[in-house]
Amino acid sequence: MEEVGHIIEVIQETKKSLAGYDSIKLRELSNQTIHNASAHQDVGCITLAVLIYTLSKLVERQDYKRIKNWDNFVKKFCSFLSLAVISLKEDNEKKYIDYLERARKTFNSFSVNLKPYIQEVLRKSSINKASKIYEHGISMGRTAKILGITQWELSEYTGQRAIDDNPYNETIDVVKRAQIALEFFS
Repeated sequence: MEEVGHIIEVIQETKKSLAGYDSIKLRELSNQTIHNASAHQDVGCITLAVLIYTLSKLVERQDYKRIKNWDNFVKKFCSFLSLAVISLKEDNEKKYIDYLERARKTFNSFSVNLKPYIQEVLRKSSINKASKIYEHGISMGRTAKILGITQWELSEYTGQRAIDDNPYNETIDVVKRAQIALEFFS
């Protein structure tokens, strides 16, 4: 139940951050959601993380200014998020996921000129979030399947990232390792 409360809180904060054009907060919320999604391999959380990250990119790059019906999009998107919250409170996971999927489909309501660009932002957001899930130890195949991308796209993206992006990948020099080993055995 704690997870549901956290998801509801993330959705409410997402709506506030979207209204306030706060791309940094949106990105933080997406990252929080990815941690939860990785722990439980929850499709709903993963979808939510991708949606929030996509919004953060649109706001950060100020792409929303190019979108003629941005205010209508935000109202429609937020209404689906509100319905998702109600579904969570009713313990109806199927409806919750359905409303998130419908929120994702609102990105298709943009003009014909912007639709390919928005779809590309969504695709790249999916790949980015997939790499985060993969970093949490979920297999590449499972991660790609959950997010609807190919393993090739995921491996290509993760291969381009620097290894030191993850603080757990830092190495200790030989002298320091020897000191730690000596301390351990003394």
